[in-house]
Amino acid sequence: MASNMKIKTSSPQFQGGIKSACNSVKQRALSAVPNLELSGNINWINKAGEKISSAEQRLILGASALMTQPFIDANNKKVDEKTRKVSVARTIAKIVAGTATGFIIRKACIKGIKAMSQPRGANVPKWKSLFTPKNITKTNTDAFMQYRNAMGTIVALVVMMFTNFLIDAPLTKFLTNTLIKKQENK
Repeated sequence: MASNMKIKTSSPQFQGGIKSACNSVKQRALSAVPNLELSGNINWINKAGEKISSAEQRLILGASALMTQPFIDANNKKVDEKTRKVSVARTIAKIVAGTATGFIIRKACIKGIKAMSQPRGANVPKWKSLFTPKNITKTNTDAFMQYRNAMGTIVALVVMMFTNFLIDAPLTKFLTNTLIKKQENK
């Protein structure tokens, strides 16, 4: 007789109770996070956001990853010692390969866009103004500099769809094997 009984989960009262409980849990989690109030001169945050390109951001991300992720893999007690060593080597190789190629490709694309976004003029070849927006008068404004960085980053992302397979993967494999051999020789 009990197998014939079914709970209706589609009723509005049941769904309202779940939504209310979820909202209550979300609110408690948000209330637990302390408020952060920055005082003093915080213009450096805005300046850093305007001046640091995606290439430099990739270097910062790679450096912080190199300082943390290998240690996390090295202290993983759920796997045996050999797996830990291989995992550390692979993590280091991925970070180094990804950071190096990401930085180089982004920087090259940003420089390429800068070279091809010169103001139009009589003495400027057409290819040098290929990426110059129409009706542009000044190329030294912050907005135009950010345009160049953004356009270079977009071009770099397209390029990296191919270089991930052509450069990153083989380089990661090579670096992983090199690091594993060095560990075995010690």
